Amino acid sequence: MHGTAPAPPAVAAVPPVAVQPYEILPPTAPRRALVVASPHSGDHYPDEFLAASRLDALTLRKSEDCFVDEICAAAPSLGAPLLCALFPRAFVDCNREPWELDPQMFEDALPDFVNCQSPRVAVGLGTIARLVADGEAIYRRKLRFAEAATRIESCYHPYHAALAGLVDETVAEFGCCILVDAHSMPSIGVGPGATRTRRRVDMVLGDRMGSACHPLVIEIAERVLRGRGYQVVRNTPYAGGFTTRHYGRPDEGRHALQIELNRALYMDERSLARKPFLATLRDDIGAVFQALAAIEPDALT
Repeated sequence: MHGTAPAPPAVAAVPPVAVQPYEILPPTAPRRALVVASPHSGDHYPDEFLAASRLDALTLRKSEDCFVDEICAAAPSLGAPLLCALFPRAFVDCNREPWELDPQMFEDALPDFVNCQSPRVAVGLGTIARLVADGEAIYRRKLRFAEAATRIESCYHPYHAALAGLVDETVAEFGCCILVDAHSMPSIGVGPGATRTRRRVDMVLGDRMGSACHPLVIEIAERVLRGRGYQVVRNTPYAGGFTTRHYGRPDEGRHALQIELNRALYMDERSLARKPFLATLRDDIGAVFQALAAIEPDALT
């Protein structure tokens, strides 16, 4: 089934990482055909990772989607489970294929099943990132493949097993599921080829150029946000990552929408401190969830 978690290839047994991979906040209202995920807001940094990094904790946290879990906090009260990764994106990125790895990072050879050629790997942002969001190298030494396998088996796969389970349960109950994958973006572009002088719009909605969800899903989200005064665009520069592509199968009743929030709206990007507007943004994103939860399943066929 396409909605299931990506199947792991056989790898040598590795010890688990001492970090809880995720938490699920269950619905506190009657269940609706909506699931919300925050894959990059985790801030539980394992000691061994901090020891291996050449960067201070604040610099590492620049890759986080800080506070996105808080911004999505209304989801359970609207009948949607909220899945939050607890491990940080710099440690494992669960919005990638499971084995997108950069050979330059490792002291030993990588197995044949590893994808070393993806565009994400090329810019240092694979499943195990080589760089943080502002382009600085993370590690003071080369890693062993067993270290990457430990993280992927202990964090990535449990997270996606939980997400797949929530989507499957929702489809079984309602015949469809709307998955909102929530992220944040720097207010000014970073990375190769990015425009560093022009402030980005407030929000980017990604549906993989119309392939990941019924048109009504992105239309409703866009209408609600624009009605509350936000600048919203579709699919540029973020059309949706692995999660949107993997779980977005509209012909199977599985609809996935990625939302990118401009960090300057709700936080100081240098100090990572919250701004007062975070509370307003939480209410406005809650209004999006409420509108999506109100869609009748028959409207998505």
